[in-house]
Amino acid sequence: MSRLPDYIGVSAFGLKMGVIVPGSDVVSMVGEVLQKCDQDGLLDDGDTVCVTESVVARAQNNYVTIEDIAADVRNKLQIGPAGRIGILFPILSRNRFSLILKGLAAAVPQGEVVIQFSYPTDEVGNQLLPFDFHETLGKCEGELILLEDIGEERFLHPITQVDYIALYEEIVNEQGAACQMILCNDPLHLASYELDGVIVANIHQRIRVQAKLVKNGVNCITLQDICSGGGKSWSEWGVLGSNLSSGDKLKLAPRDCDLLADQIQSLVAKDLNKKVEVIIYGDGAYCDPSTGIYELADPQPAFGMTAGLRGKYREGLKYKYVVDKMLDEGYDIDTIAQHIHARKDEQFDRSSIETEGTTPRKSEDLLSSLADLVSGSADAGTPCILIKGFLQKK
Repeated sequence: MSRLPDYIGVSAFGLKMGVIVPGSDVVSMVGEVLQKCDQDGLLDDGDTVCVTESVVARAQNNYVTIEDIAADVRNKLQIGPAGRIGILFPILSRNRFSLILKGLAAAVPQGEVVIQFSYPTDEVGNQLLPFDFHETLGKCEGELILLEDIGEERFLHPITQVDYIALYEEIVNEQGAACQMILCNDPLHLASYELDGVIVANIHQRIRVQAKLVKNGVNCITLQDICSGGGKSWSEWGVLGSNLSSGDKLKLAPRDCDLLADQIQSLVAKDLNKKVEVIIYGDGAYCDPSTGIYELADPQPAFGMTAGLRGKYREGLKYKYVVDKMLDEGYDIDTIAQHIHARKDEQFDRSSIETEGTTPRKSEDLLSSLADLVSGSADAGTPCILIKGFLQKK
């Protein structure tokens, strides 16, 4: 029986696991910390165990170099060192894209890289231009803007104060390639440059954008196609979800995360006799209200999970509506509370008045987002998060 009293609802705890390095047995380490939770009465059937993708990838030694990226790009696009490539809609991030860009440019050290940015922000909300800047140029939003249109006094990222146009140009030039940069929201504009190949670099709309280019005869791949199979290091997500590591190494997203989640679930059932669900999580689906930056730079919040979470939605009774309605009808507080408790496990039609305002959301997205907020991107030393009361209502 849990030590937490009945008046506590959904709760999340960060669990310390020690240092995880390449070769570490993550499954056993998670099992050890959960055993401590069990001994202290903090582990119950129906809990969710969330493990951050970062330590899983590190334990898998899932690192690639810029040379690995360059070789795979040349192979996938069938181009040589003097080729001309395009990079479409990259996000503005030193951690998430600068080293990827270095590898892409290294594929054509004697050639040219044409980068097409979206504006005024990238796909996840990082700002490249002032909002409505296009109006000062007499252009409609999304129309082609050249660097000479912007001028020398370029807009700096409002949080990091980085000039991403200058940074990305410098990275490309360091690899020996010529660099051309344009701003335009029409992905087909890049097709007019007669390039040898294009890398679709945005995250969440990559499939739709790639389909448009392929339909127009463009030789193109997405970031998910790079380092996506074969060799000692790879991920089914390619370089999507990757992070800057030390030196010229890039840590890929972990691979085979469903399998790892199943292994943790089986270990807990065998050793602790508890039925838990498990998620391997990345970025939470969080939009910062202060900056408008959508923090989800991973392809999705959960890289893997146990079967009990797949396709499951968080939805249910709209308590506020029921309380207001029953108060208007003259019921006392005790009766209202008993009524809500009796109905909490009912299944309601998503269009019913009882659920109005409770938009169904995937449990995996909510759980991953909660876990990411608890663990924090600054690494609080708690790569494992135990979430209680989410899947089972008290």
